[in-house]
Amino acid sequence: MIESFPPKLTARQQQILELIQNAIARTGAPPTRAEIATELGFKSANAAEEHLQALARKGMIELVSGTSRGIRLRSRELQAINDQRTHQLTLPMPGLSQLMLPLIGRVAAGSPILAQEHVDQTYHVERSLFQRTPDYLLRVRGMSMRDVGILDGDLLAVQSGKDAKNGQIVVARLGDDVTVKRFMRRDHQIELHAENPDYKTIVVQPGEPFEIEGLAVGLIRNSFQI
Repeated sequence: MIESFPPKLTARQQQILELIQNAIARTGAPPTRAEIATELGFKSANAAEEHLQALARKGMIELVSGTSRGIRLRSRELQAINDQRTHQLTLPMPGLSQLMLPLIGRVAAGSPILAQEHVDQTYHVERSLFQRTPDYLLRVRGMSMRDVGILDGDLLAVQSGKDAKNGQIVVARLGDDVTVKRFMRRDHQIELHAENPDYKTIVVQPGEPFEIEGLAVGLIRNSFQI
């Protein structure tokens, strides 16, 4: 039996990987190259890009071109699953901690997001993929969050909750619609910001029906048909 081992990282690469993990856990989105450079004291974003390319070559992250936050964490387990084009996320080794997460498709107006009729199927996912434990997966519709690497058809891991801090990516219910946006509270109004210049900021007016359904805590790229 041939046993495979994770690639060896330099101290700096490990530091950048942890920075990415922490940013995703805190805000639901990876950092930009400029933010990495500022955090680690690099003179330019190009230095950060070189380390990111090295991490990508070692299979630790995936770089999505054309987006300022196009950085995705990867795992050997998920990569093997994508290659096999299976219809369910499973684990290659028994006994590892797993989560059973319902996949939410379209949400009917006025009904709870976790209502049984919204559940398309259930996924078995390794718990260690997420620093904060999600409660469900939501299938992303549209490209309004394109510039943080959240694309149409992706599966957004969501932790249920009713509160959010400024800058966090949330699943919000506005009237009859459920949307994924970046949350900002300014004075006495709430703004929901897209990460795509083709989409306008949504301003929640006082008294308008609004509720936070949860926080984005991870993402699974749906590179195969379900």
